[in-house]
Amino acid sequence: MAEWLSQHPAIYFSPRKEPHYFNTEGIVGTATQADYEALFANAGPQHRAVGEGSTHYLYSPVAVGNILAYQPEARFIVSLRNPVEMAPALHDECLRQGWETERSFAKAWALQAGRREGRGVPATARRDPDRLLYGPYCQLGQQLERLYNQVSADRVLTLLVDDLRGNPAVVYRQCLEFLGVDDDGRQAFPVVNSAPRTKSVLLSQLIRRTSMLRDALCLPRDWGLAKAMRRLNTATGDRPPLPPALKDELADYFAADIAKLEGLVRRDLSGWHA
Repeated sequence: MAEWLSQHPAIYFSPRKEPHYFNTEGIVGTATQADYEALFANAGPQHRAVGEGSTHYLYSPVAVGNILAYQPEARFIVSLRNPVEMAPALHDECLRQGWETERSFAKAWALQAGRREGRGVPATARRDPDRLLYGPYCQLGQQLERLYNQVSADRVLTLLVDDLRGNPAVVYRQCLEFLGVDDDGRQAFPVVNSAPRTKSVLLSQLIRRTSMLRDALCLPRDWGLAKAMRRLNTATGDRPPLPPALKDELADYFAADIAKLEGLVRRDLSGWHA
């Protein structure tokens, strides 16, 4: 959705998709307000909506408050996914970005208790260990409830990934209506980042460590070199199904949170419990 919205002539989307400026307690992102605002320097009067898409803002306990302090009239689009699907997908992303070292999702899921206490956290994730807490990170009901406690419901648009897959045109136009911009007539809705899989965990770690060293030494940006290397280290394909016992464990873990989400979005999510 971020990719599609960024191409609308009346919408200006940050060229850095996930600045992560407002989650000041966790994932390291854009450092200063000047750096953040520089991302929007090319926004003009033709842009009726200006925004960005940092995935950590919903999970962060402070991001929404920081956003509202900066822009009291901010509006929020929240994309929601079955957490039983989301958790292994998040694990794949953490492998790809070099934060995770355990290739097996089942083993990484079992490591959460120790990692919560600081044990077994890879060096590349020590600044942001919450990335590897796949259960809490995917409890979207709790996170959406916290958002609704700070922002009126008319300023929040919730989207289900299931709907996005089934009828992207309808969901896209819901977003345009929510943002108050005209339909640009888009007919093509290409899938972006479909089930990326990491070829080499060691290479992912090397890329992450190189980026961390560059930042620590305040060296100039790599102008997309790390991103290009990650692309070369990424394959696509269907994610293998979870073992039945693990799927049942995840379903039990997320059951109460899914029920909370059902009440918040007023949708039947019974298929997520299966």
